[in-house]
Amino acid sequence: MKITFLTPGTGSYYCGACMRDNALANALIKDGHEAELLPMYLPLMLDEDSEGQESDSPVFFGGINIFLQQKFAVFRHSPEWFDKLLNNPNLLRSAAKRSHMTSARDHGQMTFEMLRLDGVVFEKELNKLYSWINDHGVPDALCLSTALQAGLAKEVKKQWNIPVICYFQGEDSFLDSLPDDYRDRCWQLMADRCQDADVLLAPSEFYARMMERRLGMDTGRIRLQINGINLEGFQVSEGASDEHPAIGYLARLCEVKGLPLMIDAFIHLRTQLGNDSARLKVAGAMTKGDIALVESLKSKLDRANLSDSVEWLPNISRDEKLAFLSSLSLFSVPVQYEEAFGLYGIEAMAASVPIVQPNASAFPEIIETTGGGVCVDIVGPELLAEAWQKLLQDPEGLKKMGERGRLGVERSYSIQAMKNAFLDIVESMR
Repeated sequence: MKITFLTPGTGSYYCGACMRDNALANALIKDGHEAELLPMYLPLMLDEDSEGQESDSPVFFGGINIFLQQKFAVFRHSPEWFDKLLNNPNLLRSAAKRSHMTSARDHGQMTFEMLRLDGVVFEKELNKLYSWINDHGVPDALCLSTALQAGLAKEVKKQWNIPVICYFQGEDSFLDSLPDDYRDRCWQLMADRCQDADVLLAPSEFYARMMERRLGMDTGRIRLQINGINLEGFQVSEGASDEHPAIGYLARLCEVKGLPLMIDAFIHLRTQLGNDSARLKVAGAMTKGDIALVESLKSKLDRANLSDSVEWLPNISRDEKLAFLSSLSLFSVPVQYEEAFGLYGIEAMAASVPIVQPNASAFPEIIETTGGGVCVDIVGPELLAEAWQKLLQDPEGLKKMGERGRLGVERSYSIQAMKNAFLDIVESMR
C-alpha cells in the first residue's frame, strides 16, 4: 500500500503536523508499505530522519510563488525556470524566518483562495502536483495534513479515484485570526470543502467535537486519530533528583503558547513561594517576530534578579531537545488558546518528566490516559506556580508520576500505536 502526505513546511522544527506525518511515514515504511512526504508552501524542517521525503521532490505551491500568483495574474503564467528560482529551499527558509510569512492577519485572501482552489488562480500549481504524482505513482490514499488544505480534496478526486484523508490540527486559532472580511467566509468554505474528504481525523476527542460544532457537522463526523512519537532516544529524566529542580518549556517562544505566563509563574515561585533553588529552561522555535517579546521577558527577569536562573535555548535540534528534556524535573506550556493536542507534552512524558498543563483543551484526556501529570485551572501565574511547588515538594511522588507518564506514552502515544490506528482507518475505506 502506498500513502502520500501533502505536508506544509514551516520555518522551524516544531510543527506538530510535520512531526506527525514524518513519524507515521517512517513507521509505515518500516512496516513494508510505501509512504512519501510532499512538502507544500515551504521546505520540510524535520527534527529526525525521514524515510519518506524524496530528495528530488520540489516544494509544491511554494509560498513565494502562490503569494505572487494570488496577487498578480501575470505570475500564473511565469516559466518553469522562474518558479524553480522562487522555490529555492534556501530562499524559502529565509522568507519563513519572517513571522509574517505564516501570519493569518496577512494571508486572508490566500487562505480563501487555497480553500476555494477552483483550478483558476492556482491551475499551474495543481498541474505540477498532478504531474509529479503521475510520474511517481498514484497512491492508494492521499493525506492532507491540515483542513486548511481541504480545497485539494475535490481536485485530487477529479484526477484519481483514491480516498482522501484530511487531518485537523489547530485550524481554529488560525481562522479566528483572519481579517474580518475573510474570517467567516473561510470558516464556511472550509466546512464545505471538508465534505469532499472521505475521512476527517482529529488528534483528540476534544478537538474533534469542538470542530464539529464550529463547522456545523454531525457528531461523530470527525474521527479520532491519536498522534504518536518515535520513542527512540528519549531517556529517563534525572531532573527530579536534582537539588536544583528545573522546570521546562518547549514550544514556540510566543505569547499564545503562554511564555509570558510561564515567566510570571517562575518569578512568583522564586519570590513569593520561597523556592529559591528552582531553575527555568526555555526552549523552542523563535522567529524574528518573537525576538521583541523574548527581550522584554528577559528584562522582566533581570528586574527580578532572576536572569541567572533562566536558560534560553531557541531553535534546538532533536538531539539537543532530547538532552533538554532529560534535564527537567517538571514541564509546562500554559497555552492561551484551545490546543488541539500538544505534542510537546507527550515528548516530555516520554522522557519521564511530569507535565502541568491547563485544565482545558486536549490536556485532560491526555493526562487521564497517561497519568503523567496534572491539570490546573490557570487563571493567573500564581496557580501555575503553586502547582509546581506542590509537586516539587514531593520528589518521590514526582518520580512515580514521571514513570506513569512514560508507560502511558509507550502504551497509547507511541509511533506503533499511531501507525496501527491509521492502518485500521485506511483498511476501513478499501
